[in-house]
Amino acid sequence: MLRVMTWNIRTGGRDRTGPDRRDLVCRVVTAQTPDVLAVQELRGFDRPGVLAGFADRVGMHPHLARTCFGQPVAVLVRPPWRTRSAGPVRRPLHHAAQRVELATTAGPLTVLSAHLDPYTGLRRRIEAGWLAAAVRRAPGELALLAGDLNTLDPGTDHTGRVARLPVAYRRRHLRRDGRTVDTRAVARLLAAGLVDLWTHAAAGSVDPAGSVEAGLTAPTRHGGGVEFSGMRLDYLLGTPALAARLRDVHVVRGGDTEYASDHYPVVAELDLDPA
Repeated sequence: MLRVMTWNIRTGGRDRTGPDRRDLVCRVVTAQTPDVLAVQELRGFDRPGVLAGFADRVGMHPHLARTCFGQPVAVLVRPPWRTRSAGPVRRPLHHAAQRVELATTAGPLTVLSAHLDPYTGLRRRIEAGWLAAAVRRAPGELALLAGDLNTLDPGTDHTGRVARLPVAYRRRHLRRDGRTVDTRAVARLLAAGLVDLWTHAAAGSVDPAGSVEAGLTAPTRHGGGVEFSGMRLDYLLGTPALAARLRDVHVVRGGDTEYASDHYPVVAELDLDPA
């Protein structure tokens, strides 16, 4: 069984004027013991030794994608899972995207950790197209896109949630007309053939994932996040062949997660074994 977790840890787990949350981040990762960790907002992790030190603490091997504009992202892999290849998605994303190919008994599995533009829906739609192309280039039928997509899903009425946001943050989720909720980035990825594992589970293909509220990933209770109003922004999107192997998906809440970041982690278990 493969256990995958995606998590935006907020500014590298360390605030400029607030507490250092990195111990909390490590405790959450250690408690969840993911085989693959897609992690975003790694501010400062591109400095010598920072990512390596974090990876050592959680017992995983790191693969980092640097950025020119925003914050790095990474994929970490726990032995005995074996990395066949790894590298960044070479497109000018606001943040970054990292690709890792793992060896499984069912064939190669490609995992992408991504963090889309936080400011404009048009830019997110463009970045989603680049990620869809990266998935199409993956070998075999098994691929997973994990990360903070900063985008609401197209299958839910978000009018109330967006209306509750302060005006400065509301604009991030509206189209140019100032009224229509912008869900184009996730819609583009779904149109490319990816399956939203949360809604796939909620549809009854595996044990129900729960209500819409159960899937919300930001904000946490005590981690900040004035730019959120109770939103699902963090996703696990898989190819149909991967979705068929889904056994569980859930948002991790409570305990250290309430303080470690402004986003909750999302964890999925997939019927895959290391090769």
